[in-house]
Amino acid sequence: MAKSFAPRIRFWTLALCILFGYGAIGYRLVKLHVVDAPRLTKELQNSRYRVIPLNSRRGDIFTYDLNGGKELFATSQTLLEVGIDPTLLKEKDLGKLAKLSLLLGKELWDVEQGFGVVENRLPESQKSGRERWRLLARRIDEATYQKIVDLEISGLYGTRKYERVYPKKSLASHVVGLVRRDGESVFGIEKEFDFYLSGQRGWRESEVTAGQEMAQFRRRYVPARDGMSLALSIDSYVQHQIEAELDLIAEEYQPESACIIVSDPYSGFLLGLANFPTFDPNHYTKFDQSSHKNRAMTDPIEPGSTFKIVAASAALEENVVDIHSEFDCSLPTLRMPNGYVAKLPKDWKTFGVLSVEGIVTYSSNRGAAHLGTLVGSEKFYDYVRRFGFGEKTGLDIGIESRGILHPVRNWDGLTLSRMTMGHAISATPLQIHYAMASVANGGLLMRSQVVSRILDTENKEAVTFGPMVKHRVISSETARTLSQLLVKTASPGGTAHGAFISGYRVAGKTGTAQKIVDGRYSSHHHVGSFSGFFPADDPSVVITVIVDGSRTDMPVSGSGTAVPSFRRISKKLIPYYAISPREERAAFALSGRPTPVETSN
Repeated sequence: MAKSFAPRIRFWTLALCILFGYGAIGYRLVKLHVVDAPRLTKELQNSRYRVIPLNSRRGDIFTYDLNGGKELFATSQTLLEVGIDPTLLKEKDLGKLAKLSLLLGKELWDVEQGFGVVENRLPESQKSGRERWRLLARRIDEATYQKIVDLEISGLYGTRKYERVYPKKSLASHVVGLVRRDGESVFGIEKEFDFYLSGQRGWRESEVTAGQEMAQFRRRYVPARDGMSLALSIDSYVQHQIEAELDLIAEEYQPESACIIVSDPYSGFLLGLANFPTFDPNHYTKFDQSSHKNRAMTDPIEPGSTFKIVAASAALEENVVDIHSEFDCSLPTLRMPNGYVAKLPKDWKTFGVLSVEGIVTYSSNRGAAHLGTLVGSEKFYDYVRRFGFGEKTGLDIGIESRGILHPVRNWDGLTLSRMTMGHAISATPLQIHYAMASVANGGLLMRSQVVSRILDTENKEAVTFGPMVKHRVISSETARTLSQLLVKTASPGGTAHGAFISGYRVAGKTGTAQKIVDGRYSSHHHVGSFSGFFPADDPSVVITVIVDGSRTDMPVSGSGTAVPSFRRISKKLIPYYAISPREERAAFALSGRPTPVETSN
């Protein structure tokens, strides 16, 4: 019995082991082919096929010159990464490496090392087939790459990439904006119109082996769609002149900041916008980030006396005064509409009785307070809003400040008397500029714009932008009357007499605002500004110059700092735009043809 029992145990033990073995194999097969099949199939597909992105070319940003030619502000340079598949290299290609090294700008030994060539022999890795890609060079231009292709070296190919370049360097850099090296648009038009400029990346799905694409086994292909191009209203000549003027201001005054804005008063399109400090987007990392700020849009200031056009316009529009109405500007106090007796700010010189014309011409703070009192707080606030203060201008090139305008319920007894002279409110240079432009064009507040057209990849117009009127600010009659007062301001005897140009009627208003230092108005730190237009009867351009402070002992003021800059710029634009002198314009008016101011109503 004992002898027959032992073989049975071995038999059943072996049988059970075989049974469990086949059972395990069966379980594993079921798990692989049934349970895990979807996941494993997906992993296999992912490892076998690769989706390769295809870069799209970013559209150009340009402007048209007076002859209709294009001037590029931003474009995309095509560059290639050149690489080699060592497994495809042939003996006949070894003799071409010397020419290739010259084209790549590298030493021959460096190129041979890249190929893995040792002592003029093919690389050992070619036998194994494991290494299928080696990078030889980056940033090769298309012309050079074509010469490399003409060498017909087996297994050598390039990957196309695009790099953003700015041919005009710092010119209009705050308008154009910036695309970083990683491809991200940061600010300016590059950021705000990225949807149109960037296009759409494409892709292709191909079978790969050893990490290398097999072109004969491509499955799906979606081509990249290049970006659209943008035409700007910026005039390169105007932009160059205002930036050159900012260089002069920076050299003489070393201001904390400064800006100059030029626009067409009737369309609202910008002809030039420049800031100091500035930067070159080609080398943006070499400049402090503060230089990237478009201060004309982001940094509110107290506008000072340029704001007196609001008080004068409101009083004239409400018919509470005419240009001959007189006020005693020697009085130190004035009763406000709420009954509060306010102490009036001093004038830059002692005045007696002044007419409305004199208040504007000589820039009387006390006179402006009289005008505001007649209009009343609620009405005056309404006119401030009408002129665009407290709201954005609508310029689509980046972050824009609304400025600071408190509602009437938050005003104290002094607010009205101070706001009429341009204190107790803050505004961006762009808001100040378009407020003056509304006087120049006959009383309309225009939306600020800089992109005039969007062109498709075939250079055909896809979108065209026209002038956009926000609303009417004042009547054309009031605008015409105020323009005449501003002409006297910019004539001999006025506070802006330095803006006078013989043969042309210049209109404008100076501003010299005290800066707040350590919580108090400083008598030594000022913002000097001038905003004006010419010719007054049919304006061609509106120009605003603002200089914020000085790091030297040179005093900053509207008449002493901003006005001379306005005049220098204006004198350069007269021949450029062929602006006729006053006598020829008078003859045009006598011919009976309506002026643009009259036809805009």
